[in-house]
Amino acid sequence: MKKLMLSLFIAFGLNGCSLNNDDYNVSCGNDVDVSFTGFPLLCNYSVKSLPNNPTAYVLESQEKMDTYFTKHENTCSVASDPNIDFSKNLLVGIFAGAKPTSGYAIKITSMVENSCQITINFFEKAPLAGENITQAPTYPSDFILIPKTSKPIYFNRTNESADNIIIGSFGTTNSFFQINDYNILNFQNVVTGKYEFSQYKYSQKAKRSEYTLFSKSIPAEITALKGQTKTYGAPDSQGIYFELRKGIDVTKVFIDNTDTADQSTEVKAFKKAIQDKITSLK
Repeated sequence: MKKLMLSLFIAFGLNGCSLNNDDYNVSCGNDVDVSFTGFPLLCNYSVKSLPNNPTAYVLESQEKMDTYFTKHENTCSVASDPNIDFSKNLLVGIFAGAKPTSGYAIKITSMVENSCQITINFFEKAPLAGENITQAPTYPSDFILIPKTSKPIYFNRTNESADNIIIGSFGTTNSFFQINDYNILNFQNVVTGKYEFSQYKYSQKAKRSEYTLFSKSIPAEITALKGQTKTYGAPDSQGIYFELRKGIDVTKVFIDNTDTADQSTEVKAFKKAIQDKITSLK
């Protein structure tokens, strides 16, 4: 299998990031999907020097971490563990470079490994038509933890949609998942009522087309909300959460676990579909 050339940039050579192997005749075997952990690094660290150009960091030690980042008190609304076990993990960070406004994003989607190398796939998002943006420079980034490795790491740009669905059950225990068309995220330690999901760690697994498939079960009355928030019943302490991000619209729905008069037959069926999906993803 031929080496995949880097689509965006060479990751700084802090660990296993290389373009120096020109032996294209080596058989590397099949690519295998490898799970990783999303890490909300900016809750507890700031970048010492924001990169103006696309850049990646692969950090193998706390010493390297301290070279590029400054630790500070948690600035997120939920507790965030800033500690990394570098005996088991590497921190991978990707930066899109300086952007003129808000509305840009960069996101790691999947990681595949064979006997020769690791490839980390990512996509970038630009502001959408009609999106509310601020006229100030931004520096989009994304951070993950991956199992420690000495293999060379390559980065590959893909074309993906930023549209996604978040489903969750809250109450005695909380279970929340994001469904994309390229992977599924399992958010860790979600606090009831605090649904800024970029602030939570998550575990990831690659699974294609789940967003498209699950979207077919959304009833028309919820699709018609288009960016609004609606509550069925009184799910104050326990219930079902649904969030649809499609284009510039973010629709949020809270559904009481108990069937209430304002829940149509279609909404009750959708609630059951969410509950079943959460059970299958646990």
